[in-house]
Amino acid sequence: MHLTRRFLTVFSAFLVSMALLRSAAAAEAYLIADAQTGYILEEQEPRKKLQVGSLMKIATASVVLDWAERRSGDLNQAVTIPQEAFAGTLENNIGFQPGDSITLRDLLYAALVQSDNIAAYTLAYHVGSKLESLAPGEAGSKYTPVDAFVAQMNALAKQLKMDRTRFVNPHGVDYKVKPLPYSTAEDMARLTRYAMNKASFRFYVSQKERQISFDRGGRRLNYVLRNTNELLGKMGIDGVKTGRTARSGDCLILYANRQAEVVRQGQMETVYPRHLMIVLLGSTNRFGEGTALLQRGWQLYDQWAAGGRVADSKKML
Repeated sequence: MHLTRRFLTVFSAFLVSMALLRSAAAAEAYLIADAQTGYILEEQEPRKKLQVGSLMKIATASVVLDWAERRSGDLNQAVTIPQEAFAGTLENNIGFQPGDSITLRDLLYAALVQSDNIAAYTLAYHVGSKLESLAPGEAGSKYTPVDAFVAQMNALAKQLKMDRTRFVNPHGVDYKVKPLPYSTAEDMARLTRYAMNKASFRFYVSQKERQISFDRGGRRLNYVLRNTNELLGKMGIDGVKTGRTARSGDCLILYANRQAEVVRQGQMETVYPRHLMIVLLGSTNRFGEGTALLQRGWQLYDQWAAGGRVADSKKML
C-alpha cells in the first residue's frame, strides 16, 4: 500500500515535470536566470531575433530615469501630449487627447503599469527634446526629439552589450514600421537587470493599480491604471512587464523573490538573496507558460544552490 502511494507520488511529480518542459518549449524563446548574479539556469533560442512589443518600454523608462538622475530632470514637471503621439497607435484606453497636460511621473506609470503607447511617445518627445542637441544630425534635417531619444535607447543597448537589439521607437509598435524593431531573450534579460537595479523602476512595475491625473482645458481628470501583468503579486512576483503585438505574440518578463537563504559555516554567515528572472518571447499563453517556467526555474535554482552556486562564466548575462 505504502509502495503504491509512493509510486503514485513520484509518478505525479514526473508528469508535472514533463508538463513544465512541454509548456516551456512552446514559446519561441525563453531564458531563466538568477537575477542577482545573472547566471543563466536554462535557455531556449536566447539569441534569436524577435519582435518583443511593449517590452521595449523598459528601455524607454530606463532612458528617462537615467536622464532624471544624471541631468537633474524633474519627473514632477507637467508636459503636453503632442499630436504626433497618436500616430500609428491603435489603442487609447486612457482616453488621452492632444494638448492634455500630465507629469512625467504619471506618464511613466501609464507606460509601465498599463503599457500605454501614447505615454511612452510623450516621454520620448519631451526627454528627447532635452537630448536633441547631443544627437547626430545635419542642420535642417528632419531629426526629431523622438529620434534623439531612440538614439539614446540604442546607445544604452550598446552599453549593455545588447548586440542583437534594434530600437526604432519608444513603444515597440511594429505595425507598418520600417525598419522593424527586434531584440532577443538574452538582450532583454540584460536590459531588465539594468532597469531593476533602479529603486524607482522597481516601484513603478510593482504597482497593481495606480491613479494618475491630467489636465484638459483647466479640468482635472483622473484615471486608474491596472497592471497588464496578471501574475503580479502571486508566487513572489513583483514585476516586470508584458508585451504583445500581432508579430511578437505574447511576451512576458517576470521577477520573483523568495526569502534570502542564510548559510552558516562555523562563525561565518553568508546571506544569499533569491531572485529569479524569466524572459518569455513569442508565446501563445504567456501567463500559463510564465507560471510553468517560474516553477521550473525554482527547481533549477535549488539544484544550483545545492551544488554550491558554481557559475560558469560562459552562462552569465
